[in-house]
Amino acid sequence: MPPSHFLVVTLSLLSPLLHLGAHAADFTVSSTDIAPGQTLAPAQVFQGFGCTGGNLAPQLSWHDAPAGTKSYAITLYDPDAPTGSGWWHWSVFNVPIRTTSLPTGTTAVTLPAGAVQGRNDYGDSAYGGACPPPGDKAHRYQLTVWALSVDKLPLDQHASGAMLGYMLNANALGKAQLTGLYGR
Repeated sequence: MPPSHFLVVTLSLLSPLLHLGAHAADFTVSSTDIAPGQTLAPAQVFQGFGCTGGNLAPQLSWHDAPAGTKSYAITLYDPDAPTGSGWWHWSVFNVPIRTTSLPTGTTAVTLPAGAVQGRNDYGDSAYGGACPPPGDKAHRYQLTVWALSVDKLPLDQHASGAMLGYMLNANALGKAQLTGLYGR
């Protein structure tokens, strides 16, 4: 096959993937409580382990999910935690497709019907705010909204971050992320 035909065939095979990637790139998340690249407010800091914050889940809004999205999930993860595996601060999954925002202080009681909070690395099925070790450089807190190809993940409130991460990556159509910082 001449090189020019190979390029045409390759581009035609990649075209659907390029389109999906472009559409997924339109998916965005914003928060009135977390400014991208800025220090987290005391309201989003943990209460315990030497930290004295409000321990409130942040407000979130997301827009322009990829076509085919059937549900959402939300994760808050610190890849800089000195654990060898990061730290899961919050997870919510099986969020109905009609939901595109959550208010500040969302709890299991105030989640949309059917949504589930998974277990954080503090050992609770709840939001657990930032609380890096004293003296560490500022940690990154990656808040991600996942657009999923399934209505529900087969998990409950005891699901670990690792199990949820596996299921999210297996069913993700796209994700929108913002990162806040916190150190002490």
